[in-house]
Amino acid sequence: MTDQYVATIDLGSNSFHMVIARYHGDSLRIVDRLKERVRLADGLDDQSLLSQEAMERGLACLRLFGERLRGFHATQVRVAGTFTLREAANAKEFVRQAQQVLGFPIDIVSGNEEARLIYQGVAHTQNTQGQVLVIDIGGGSTELIIGRDVDCKLVSSRSMGCVSFTRKYFADGRLAEENFEQAIEAAEYQLAPVMGRYLSLGWDQVQGCSGSIKTLLEMCSAITQEPVIDLPGLLHIKSQLINAGHIDKADITGLGEDRKPLIAAGLSILLGIFRSLNLDKMGFSDGALREGLLYAFFGRATHHDTQVNTIQALSREYAIDTRQAERVRQTAISLFTQVRDGWQLDEGFADLLGGAALLHEVGLHINFTGIHRHSAYILSNADLPGFTQEEQKALSALVRFHRKALKLSELDPLNYLPEQQLWRLVRLLRLAVALNRRRQDGVLPALELGLGANDGLHLNLPADWCDRNHLLLTTLEREQAYQAKVGWKLTLIRG
Repeated sequence: MTDQYVATIDLGSNSFHMVIARYHGDSLRIVDRLKERVRLADGLDDQSLLSQEAMERGLACLRLFGERLRGFHATQVRVAGTFTLREAANAKEFVRQAQQVLGFPIDIVSGNEEARLIYQGVAHTQNTQGQVLVIDIGGGSTELIIGRDVDCKLVSSRSMGCVSFTRKYFADGRLAEENFEQAIEAAEYQLAPVMGRYLSLGWDQVQGCSGSIKTLLEMCSAITQEPVIDLPGLLHIKSQLINAGHIDKADITGLGEDRKPLIAAGLSILLGIFRSLNLDKMGFSDGALREGLLYAFFGRATHHDTQVNTIQALSREYAIDTRQAERVRQTAISLFTQVRDGWQLDEGFADLLGGAALLHEVGLHINFTGIHRHSAYILSNADLPGFTQEEQKALSALVRFHRKALKLSELDPLNYLPEQQLWRLVRLLRLAVALNRRRQDGVLPALELGLGANDGLHLNLPADWCDRNHLLLTTLEREQAYQAKVGWKLTLIRG
């Protein structure tokens, strides 16, 4: 079996990380790592706008990463943006430029999806036993996850990180008891809404990951001579920093110059977590988001299973008519297969179309009137494990336009797929929904869908079937009129 090289990039709030792995069969072995401190979150102002300087630092890093990835195909690379790109009002502009210099698409993941990916990174790189609590303190957010084996049980992403806490509580570099106490209490405040669930579920083992926690491990180990972070060690480090008085004067074994500016904030957040969860010690894992991306994305069966499980869970939660949803899915995929090559539709879009078909009626939970808008709202705002933010937006857009008038101006631009491709998928979904209006099995004939000039479609229908199915024919003619209003030609041919 030929080896394949794959890569993942984590666009963090403080640093950008890239890992490259050799993919052989079902095994992944990391062969290279690159890391650049870009301090992206430092460039986020009070209006949530990224400064040009911060964007330039990020772009310069991605030029280097892009050079290393020359010769890689888009299917071999996965790039994930995290907290700062979730928060930045001008993130789209940065992503547009970043994709140009890097040469690969960039996905911005939700906080909960980031947490799940972090857990996968730990679970696949550590020998864990029983229920595991994983803590990741990043530049802009902190993720807490409880899982067992490779399954997440509970995830949360809190808006507190080393960069944001440094700016708020340690901006002048002064290290005093009151600064630490304010920061620790702020961390406890952020954690309070979710602590009950974590304490109720419980854990057998605690693992930390991220650069800040690794530095604190090295500092604690210098004190205890043990490869573990414990509460007495953390409190001793806090006393050492307060005694130094200013971060520039801190001279502590294990604390490198590059980590100095952020260590007080990282320590405060971790102490807040220790207090809130009554922790006394924790281990460390080198695995984190970028390793999680490797296993979630390139372990394709697992990634696909996560999306399937998400769709099934939503179907149960919102009591979707699964037989009707499956009818629409089968019809949509049948139509997709017939025009895939001519429309140059990526095979991965079949999963997106199928998912939209299975979930297009999720809005019935609210009301039939405006179901397409209700469905889109639910899918835009639900927690969808296994889906990136762009995939979630694309799924929402498909169900938004699955019926009624086509108001094309209401589509928000997507990085995930070109607008023309999205509208092609919309047209297939609309046809599948219209054809299954009777909500019964065995109604449809063998469908023949062909391509005409200027992106036109022609649907061939047996004449005797048309004579027996006036309701469906009328529905298709109404759909024909809807598409004609926006310049799309749909021809119905009685064969």
